[in-house]
This record gives sequence, structure tokens and C-alpha cells, in this order.
Amino acid sequence: MNEKIYIVEDESDIADLLKLHLEKSGYQAKAFSEASGFFKKIEVEKPDLVILDLMLPDMDGLEVCKNLRSNAKTSGIPIIMLSAKAEETDRILGLELGADDYVTKPFSPREMISRIKAILRRAVRSESTSIIKVANAIEIDLDKHTVLVHGNRVELTSSEFRILTILAEKPGWVFSREKILDKVWGYEKAVVDRTVDVHIRHLREKLGPAADYIKNIRGAGYKIDD
Repeated sequence: MNEKIYIVEDESDIADLLKLHLEKSGYQAKAFSEASGFFKKIEVEKPDLVILDLMLPDMDGLEVCKNLRSNAKTSGIPIIMLSAKAEETDRILGLELGADDYVTKPFSPREMISRIKAILRRAVRSESTSIIKVANAIEIDLDKHTVLVHGNRVELTSSEFRILTILAEKPGWVFSREKILDKVWGYEKAVVDRTVDVHIRHLREKLGPAADYIKNIRGAGYKIDD
């Protein structure tokens, strides 16, 4: 394990606690107290995951998230939002903006590590090939972690990529929201059912002309039909 994780958190006690537990778990960790320093660093060295506090002294964390998602170079970096706001509406807003997970303060460092491991875990590879195709429209490369739509690359978040892979590996199978939650976010039941709908909507927007391959089965869940 050698993944690099950036912590954007202005409360030094929390940043130090996260850094300590991340390094104990085998990750490389670097903390930033302001968004400006974080953006300078990410220009020269991309992390494998970002833990992002919503209340920063120089920039709102939601704006930081939007900035990362709108930049092709950083749009695929997994983001865990960290906030003292525990309302479901705040969680949904964070996920709407492209966060992969939302953790409220106070939190358990062990739980945070478990969430990080779940997000970084790659899709289970097919024994016969690392390429999954949906008709002649979508091509998923599991080794390179890339997606092509009609030959053009689209940038997905790690959660969007995982959901697309889950559906594409078994075309025609209907996956319930609960099943998708279990496969993508593991045991984390604080992630609500609507999270799946949010990510599916973003996924469809990015797939563009190939969006119709993802079907919503009313009362059952989602599937891919080719």
C-alpha cells in the first residue's frame, strides 16, 4: 500500500490525527490548512484521494470540490468530504457536487480508514479480460481505469466508475440500490439510497449519447442493456 492522500483541513488537531492514522495504515499523507496551498501542490503531484473539510479559511470546501470535478486533470480523484453538518440535505449536496463519501465530525479514525480502503478498492477484474464493452458504445478498461464512449474518453469519479463497472459486468441483471450501495460503499449504511440516484444521474450526463444503456427499473433498481 503506497497510495498518496491529501488532507485539506484547517483544524490542526484533526489534520494531525488523520495523518497519524493514515501513515500507520501504510498510506502517504500530506495535510494542508488552506485551499490555496492544496491547489498549488495538486498542480505538480496528484493524490490518490482527498479528504476535504467544508469549512476552510480561504475557500468554501464545496467550491474546492466543484473546482476539482470541473478540471479534467483532477476530475477522477476520489473525494471524502468532512463536515460538522450531519443533515441529510448537506450530505446530498456534497454528493451532488461529486464527492464519493461524506463523513461527519466527530468521527472514528478506524471508520475513516475503512471508508478510504473501500473507495480505493478497484473493481473485481474479469479473469478473461480487463476490457468490458457495452454494445459498440462504451468501453471500460479496468487496468487503466478509463472509459471511452464512441472512442472519446470521459472522466468519471471512482464511485461512478465502480457503479458503471458493476452494471456492465452483468448486462441485463437488475441491481437494487441497496446492492449497489453494498458493493460500492461496503458496510457504510449512513450513505443513503438517494446517493445511488445522484451518481447514476451524473454518470448518465457524462455518458452522453450512451446514457440510455443504463435503465431504471421502477421499484427494483438499475441495469445495463446492450
